Order: sequence, then C-alpha cells, then structure tokens
Amino acid sequence: MKLTKAAVSKLRIPEGRSELLVFDDDMAGFGLRLRAGGSATWLIQYRIGKQQRRMTIGKYPAMAPEPARTAAAELLAKVRLGEDPQGAKLEARHAVPVKRLTVGDICDMYLDAAMKRQKSSTFKETRRHLSRDWTPLRTTPVIKAELEHVAAELRHIATRTGPVNANRARANLSACFSWAMGEGLAPRNPVIGTNKIAEEKPRDRVLGPEEIRAIWQATEAAGDFNVILRLLLLTGQRREEVASMAWSELNLDKAEWFLPRERTKNGRPHFVPLSSTAKRIITALPRRARRDLVFGQGCGGFSGWSQCKRRLDDRLSLPPWRLHDLRRTFVTGLYELNVQPHVVEAMVNHISGHRAGVSGVYNKAEYLPEKRQATAIWAEHIASIIADEPNNVIPIRRSDSE
Repeated sequence: MKLTKAAVSKLRIPEGRSELLVFDDDMAGFGLRLRAGGSATWLIQYRIGKQQRRMTIGKYPAMAPEPARTAAAELLAKVRLGEDPQGAKLEARHAVPVKRLTVGDICDMYLDAAMKRQKSSTFKETRRHLSRDWTPLRTTPVIKAELEHVAAELRHIATRTGPVNANRARANLSACFSWAMGEGLAPRNPVIGTNKIAEEKPRDRVLGPEEIRAIWQATEAAGDFNVILRLLLLTGQRREEVASMAWSELNLDKAEWFLPRERTKNGRPHFVPLSSTAKRIITALPRRARRDLVFGQGCGGFSGWSQCKRRLDDRLSLPPWRLHDLRRTFVTGLYELNVQPHVVEAMVNHISGHRAGVSGVYNKAEYLPEKRQATAIWAEHIASIIADEPNNVIPIRRSDSE
C-alpha cells in the first residue's frame, strides 16, 4: 500500500504481536513502524555493503505522511550516492564529548548496536528495560553515575514492577555500561557492586502421574487452550511454537511438523515427529477458511494464556505450576525412559550439552528415526498414565558403551 494518511489510519497491530512494520509500495525502503501502546515512527531501510540499516525519520502523527515521504526521498537519494545517513548519525553521537553524555545517551547508542545483533524478542526486552525502567537515571551525566544511584533506583524498580524485573533491568544496564566502556564512552560500570534484588532459583517442577492425569482430564472439552495443553505435553515444544502452529507447517500424512527457523527460539529449523495421539488431535481440528494458523483469531495465533490458565486452575487442585512445566516433564520423562541425551536435546531443539559448541555446528543430524521412536514411547507412557494403568512401556535399552 501507499502510506497515505487514510491508509495509515487503518493500520492495526495483529493480535499477539507487539509491533507492525509496513513499507510503502511506491518508495522502496520507506516505512512506518507501529508499536503496542500507540507509538508510530517513520523510518527508512537500506543496505551499505552487506549491512542493513534502519534510520528513524520522525514520529507519526507529529510528522504527516507527505513530509515523511519527502525526508525519506532525500535520505535515500544520499544512500544511492554512497552515503550512510544512519552511520553519520551514530558518528555524530560518538562525537559528543564523554563529559557531556548522559546515561540516556549511552543507552540509546547501545540500543542502536544491540538492534543489529539481538533477536527481535530479546531486543524488545532490552529496549523496554533501558527506555522505561531506568527513566529517572537517564538524565544523569555518565561521569556522575555512581553505585548508590543505581542501587537506589533498583529498589524503586523492584517496588514498581517486582524483584525479578529489577534483576533483568540491572543486567541490561550493566551490559550497556560494559559496552560503553569498550567504546570509550564511560569511565566505569556503576552497576558492578550492586546487589541483585532477589536470588532466583532455577525452576525444577516436574509434574507427577496424578497431576498429568488431572490436567488431561480437565482439558477434555473443545477449545484452543485445551488442545494446546495436550500438544505441549505430547510434543514438548514451547508454548508460542504450538500456539502459532500453521497448517502449512504440518504434514499429517507423514505425521511431521516442521518449524522454520523464524519460529524457533534459537533460530534453527526443527522437525517434530507427531505421535498417533498428537496426529489424531490435530486432524480432528476444524480448518478455518482463508486462515493458515491452526489456533487463535484474527491475524495472530492463540494468546489468551493468563485467563485460560486461571480457569483451568480453578478446576484443579494442584500445587502451583506453570505451562513450561509440561516441557520440563516431557524432557525428564524421556530421560527416565532411557532416551539418549542427544536425542532428547534434538526433540526439544536444544543446542546445549551434546549439541553445543563445535559439535553443534558440525553435527546436523536430525536423529529422525530415534525421535520418532521416542515420541511413540512417550505417547504410550502418557496413555498409561491417563488410563491409570500399570506402565507397560519398555524403556529404550542403552548399550553398555553409552
């Protein structure tokens, strides 16, 4: 579409997403980014060599479409002549004497650098912490930022948004100052020496057979959330991966689900064998006309987690548990059934442990036959739990060398 005032007024961020990026059909590289909360920014996108650049022009509606288009045309004309407007902008920022830089200045510079190397979901959190959580500290000159200032603000962040969020804000500010020191923009890192607001213990909740049976029985009714929970238990995949499952990713004849790299947390494509139970659940789902996504409404996948989880808990009498516990239960259960560690890691698309480092780079084996066998054994194990019968599943026998 051409980004006119009328066209822009009709743009809406799809459900389940935090932003929408739309480019103009008439002028390549001219676009508008809408973010949750109502902010909208004009930008240009271009390449310098192999590097892609994005540069903001102004905010909408303060800058109307036609002035934004004119500014974009002028900047893109410079690009065609070999100039790098965004690079010049960054150089101008770095040219500011260190003694005049504020914490907000180095946060913005760090975000410019982080945008190019962080995944969009990670960058979204980084930007949120540095742009919102540390607002009272942003006007403080870098050379005057001291440990006591950071510690005091951490306590305020914990009061406003909780101790875990304060820990994340602390980690992001520390990373920002460490980067700034390496760039010669900050003499020290004032975050070093501050205490974490709370010690976070790794979650290790694994659901027992009675809990698995209770959850399965409580999700018998139709509905996206109930189906998703059963698939989470059967496949061990991440909740957002299942919630945004697409029919085009599924090959039900081969009982396979293919997740492209754009949909996985680690950016690696992933094949998920489907057990006969999982295949039967998916096959029974209705297909909605002109909609590739299996779950959810509108443009996005399923997103009503909190409300649905709360209603489920009201029907259960279980100790506190999280949806991610289903994935941990899947992994732990496979180990207990003697599935080899590298196969378990392949099943949940992990690159730690057996698949980390050089081994992870060069070992591209998908272990599909092993994954299929383990998937079938796990489905039989779950079926025996649901039926409340003795577990007759025979664990995979490992060789003495394993």
